[in-house]
Amino acid sequence: MQTAEHAFRRWMQSLIIIFIFLIGYIVIADRYVPLTTESRVQGYVIQIAPEVTGTVTAVEVHNNQQLKRGDKLFSIDARKYQLAMEKAQLALEQAHEQEDAMYAKVEAAEANVATNQAAFDNASSEYRRISQLAKQKLVSVSMLDSALANNNASGANLRAAQQDLRALTVQLGSQPGQSSVVRAAKNSLQQAELDLSHTQVFAPSDGVVTNLQLEVGSTANSHMPLLTFIPTDSLWIAADFREKAVARIDKQSKALVAFDAFPGKVFSLDVQSRDFGVAAAQQSPNGQLTHVETNNRWVRDAQRVRINLTSQSTLPQPLFVGSRATVVIYPEDNSGWALLARSQIKLVSWLHYIY
Repeated sequence: MQTAEHAFRRWMQSLIIIFIFLIGYIVIADRYVPLTTESRVQGYVIQIAPEVTGTVTAVEVHNNQQLKRGDKLFSIDARKYQLAMEKAQLALEQAHEQEDAMYAKVEAAEANVATNQAAFDNASSEYRRISQLAKQKLVSVSMLDSALANNNASGANLRAAQQDLRALTVQLGSQPGQSSVVRAAKNSLQQAELDLSHTQVFAPSDGVVTNLQLEVGSTANSHMPLLTFIPTDSLWIAADFREKAVARIDKQSKALVAFDAFPGKVFSLDVQSRDFGVAAAQQSPNGQLTHVETNNRWVRDAQRVRINLTSQSTLPQPLFVGSRATVVIYPEDNSGWALLARSQIKLVSWLHYIY
């Protein structure tokens, strides 16, 4: 009886020691080598929208196709944009013709200025002579008035001719091809060429087209998304840790990741950043009173904070945006914590064969 009671005590003591050890391990490990299963692969999801409106005439890709930067995605009916470009080219030719005519007008205006300058010089000389004679009472006052009027009229004609010349030179610009009409026509042509080029839509980077629902004959509206494109080099891991677990995490920390898609394998990643807020705390002015949250639980749920992880190399091909993962983070400069982290994540990675 005593032997059984003694054995029971030993078992209870062992269980208590194990329980205390586990509690201590959980508390310490959560501070120095935190682990979370709330992790997903994230990536930039680009909505491909055309810059022009028209009917889709060709779809060059299929669903979930791997693409390279510059690969054609789809085409839009380009006929009206081709006509618009040809019309803009004709307008540019007409603008050059107008510019040539303006240069001819400039030559005529320069000749007119020279003629009016000569007339003004002659009228000024005539007025000075008559003015001197008038002082000697050798000519009548009416002749002096006539000379003055002629001088003023000649000056006004000269100034008008100079202004006409200036207006033409301003329109022509500093050199041929810089007139306002030519520059406006060039701008219209460039816009037409740009619109024509936008009838061909290309992949912005290496990536994948997914959830493809575009077909020939569909109507494409400018700036309205038609395709979903995910750059394959933009994937990263977003891991949500309890708030107390991230106090010691910085960019010098290292992360080990076990993906659900790769049981038994562990990948090393770098800590890139920590998000500076969560949606639950986001507020916007709404003209209402403060909403106070109530919680009747004795122990409230811990707030989770997002840690973003990146890889020096491209993540494995089978992964996709939304893939699940388990992440453990440890201080790089401590081999003991690193060993513990590797042991934890290796165990989790093998368990992924089961669940």
